[in-house]
Amino acid sequence: MRIGTPTEEAEVFGQQIIPEEKQKIANWFSMENRVASYVYDFGDDWEHKIELEKILPREKNIKYPVCIAGKRACPPEDCGGVWGYEEFLEAIRNPEHEEHSIMLEWIGGEFDPEYFNPEEVIFEDPDERRKYLWE
Repeated sequence: MRIGTPTEEAEVFGQQIIPEEKQKIANWFSMENRVASYVYDFGDDWEHKIELEKILPREKNIKYPVCIAGKRACPPEDCGGVWGYEEFLEAIRNPEHEEHSIMLEWIGGEFDPEYFNPEEVIFEDPDERRKYLWE
């Protein structure tokens, strides 16, 4: 099954995409069905394997979804996929690299690929995001 935002491109290639706004994650993930693939940014093709480890009881006064753990910083947007990200890291780590200063300026001065803080994870409102897709 493919779940996402149906596009004209998908129709051209004959791909059936189930509209994401009509789906609940609980309909697709369970302890019996624990694994899914996720592709972010079809231009750069960030492929992710998502695995359900456990289901926690819902707590009162918590706004969901919430990130409880993670590892490493999110690669910068539009850095060129896996290969572009590797080149970016190489450039910022090596002051002798010809693109060192350009990449540091582009990222805003510094970037720590090992940094992660779950409290800084922001979940966008999907309805708000969809408004911008169709403008």
